[in-house]
Order: sequence, then C-alpha cells, then structure tokens
Amino acid sequence: MSLLLFLVFGLVVGLIARAIMPGTQKMGLVRTMLIGVAGSFIGGLLGNLISGHSIFRLDSAGWIGSVLGAVILMAILGRRR
Repeated sequence: MSLLLFLVFGLVVGLIARAIMPGTQKMGLVRTMLIGVAGSFIGGLLGNLISGHSIFRLDSAGWIGSVLGAVILMAILGRRR
C-alpha cells in the first residue's frame, strides 16, 4: 500500500511541477509520475543534507522540496531536447 501512495504522491508532485514550469511539456501521466517520484527523491536528499531529517518525513518543507526537485529535473530534461 505504501508503494501505491508513493506513486500517487509522485503524480501530484509531478502535476504541480508541470503547472509551475513555463511552457508546455509533452508527456503523459506515467512520465509525469516518474518525474515527480524522482524529483521527490532529489528534493528529499537535498533536504536531508541541509536539515538532517529523514527523507521519508512528510511535512510542508518536504512538499516544497519535492516540487523543487521535480522542477529542477524537468528543467534538466527539457534542455536535453
């Protein structure tokens, strides 16, 4: 059950990152979810390095870090095209 919740969290984070990112992103829901999951992981690692808290701790700073990680990942993937 936790894997399903993690994937749903990644989808929500990916959708928020797509809304923040300027321009159009031509990707489906699966790719959006994967970018959201990877962005959450990147944001969690960066947050862990800064604060020392657990990666899996769910709070408002975690949401912001996850969205920022997904936006950074989308920017990197967008430049490769």
